[in-house]
Amino acid sequence: MSRQRAIAAEPRNLRKSVLSGAMLAVTLVWLSPMAFLLMNTLKTATDYTRGPLKLPTSFNLFHNIANAWAQGIQSGFINSLLYGAASSLTAVLLAAFAAYGIVRLKLPRGLGWFLFIYSGTIFPLQMYLIPLFKSYIALGLYDTKLGLFAFYTAICIPFATFVMRGFFLTVPWDIQEAAEMDGASSWEVFWKIMMPLAKAPFLMLTLVQFTWIWNDLLFGMILVRSPDARPVQVALLGMQSLYGQADAPTIITATLIVSLPTLILFLMLQKHFVRGLALGAAN
Repeated sequence: MSRQRAIAAEPRNLRKSVLSGAMLAVTLVWLSPMAFLLMNTLKTATDYTRGPLKLPTSFNLFHNIANAWAQGIQSGFINSLLYGAASSLTAVLLAAFAAYGIVRLKLPRGLGWFLFIYSGTIFPLQMYLIPLFKSYIALGLYDTKLGLFAFYTAICIPFATFVMRGFFLTVPWDIQEAAEMDGASSWEVFWKIMMPLAKAPFLMLTLVQFTWIWNDLLFGMILVRSPDARPVQVALLGMQSLYGQADAPTIITATLIVSLPTLILFLMLQKHFVRGLALGAAN
């Protein structure tokens, strides 16, 4: 009997070994660009000329970080942190207000209002460039932090409203009715009941929208021009231009610095991100 079990277990063990080997190979392939990136952040400009695949002969990481920070990354990094944090939080909060009013307060023509808000995601974003640029010039919002904050907030609201509406539709009505019977106002129901329940999708949406804002290059180039207002991706592009005067290890180090905030934010909110995706799939 034990011999039969051993024979039956052999194919299973073989499958596990093959699967483990395949996963290890995929992991190594996925990590190889990161290893290449980290390796070149340690080099000097002279060391880099030996070849990007050559092992470094020096440790120049801190010098490269200081150069990258001083050659344009500093202001863009801080600006993008402000844009990402302020715009994503504002957009998701406004979307929660809209979704709560449409679903839980049963506004007249609620579906029409929702479709009107969600229509902002129908057309390609590039269609907004020319009218947006002209309107920003006319309103005095061109090349201002307020203008970029307003755009990022507005562009993130439709998708956030779509997700928050789907979540509020799943909340049992008994909870709201019980709170209203106890004398809670609509405002208290929103803040004390709905928002604590919506913590996972709220944080998931904030992470997704922050990542989109952080990685935006197109609108950052079109709507601002001064270093004081430009986001980090535009600053990174400026380092690689003809007049950037930054060597390859400095640019690679700057790329590594730019990639850190979204990675750190994802690791911090990973649990809520997974829960938010699960709620979205359930809807």
